[in-house]
Amino acid sequence: MIAVESVERHFGSIRAVDGVDLEIRRGELFGLIGHNGAGKSTLFKMMLGLLPVSAGHIRIDGEDIHAGNFREVRRRIGYLPENVVLYDNLTGLETLRFIAKLKNCSREECVAALETVGLSHAANRRVREYSKGMRQRLGFAQSLLGKPQLLFLDEPTNGLDPEAIRAFYATLRGLRDSGVTVVLTSHILSEIQERVDRLAIMAAGKIQALGTVQSLRERVDLPLRVEVRTEAALGGALTAILGSFGITPRPVEAATDRLVFDCPRQLKMKLFGAVAGLGEGVADVSIFEPSLEDVFFGFAD
Repeated sequence: MIAVESVERHFGSIRAVDGVDLEIRRGELFGLIGHNGAGKSTLFKMMLGLLPVSAGHIRIDGEDIHAGNFREVRRRIGYLPENVVLYDNLTGLETLRFIAKLKNCSREECVAALETVGLSHAANRRVREYSKGMRQRLGFAQSLLGKPQLLFLDEPTNGLDPEAIRAFYATLRGLRDSGVTVVLTSHILSEIQERVDRLAIMAAGKIQALGTVQSLRERVDLPLRVEVRTEAALGGALTAILGSFGITPRPVEAATDRLVFDCPRQLKMKLFGAVAGLGEGVADVSIFEPSLEDVFFGFAD
């Protein structure tokens, strides 16, 4: 759906985007993460055709963003900017009807869009009476007008409460399953780590890593965190097993039946085989993969 080839964007001597190559598949839920100033929003705006590229090429659905036919492609794109600016004196429904006219799409879609984002009850309230989260949901609703086949969402969950975030991602999954391609950024990494199909990590204007969350975990080779609960009498035996693998348990306050330690990924199966040798004295084993935040810092630092 999106092909980015050797793309650069310069602001004077600053290379905001510096030689990015990226392909995003049709019907994919794709995450783009990075520090403030990493180049994410600039790349977004170039893919939308709002900023010219300094070098390289971007094609969306087979069309170059600077070709004459790209205007038709843009009609199939929805965009939610990081900072949503709306007319305070209009109601939610009037806002969508105004945008629908700009997009040359049916006014009948407006009611359905408000229902999708959970704002039907506030359709006739002035936007100035909306909370921050409601404004964000209204911004999402406008991005859905025209039945876009490609969505760009820049920090889309700003101001949303946990229930609204859950509903938002449920909507995205439904859109993806219907063939819509979704590209989003978020600073809340724990929120997206189990929800995107693939992601790219940007730093200093470059793509530092690209893949599924699990493939990036394996590439950065961070240890697993493991917690083992045993009978108190077996604590010494378990500590000895860990020592034979060169592993030192973490200190755990007031715990005589629990050991927590970091396990190198390549030792996982051998170590668990040795622990299993303790038999029924092992009550439970919990394994925790590195979080997306850990992975991010592993690549971005």
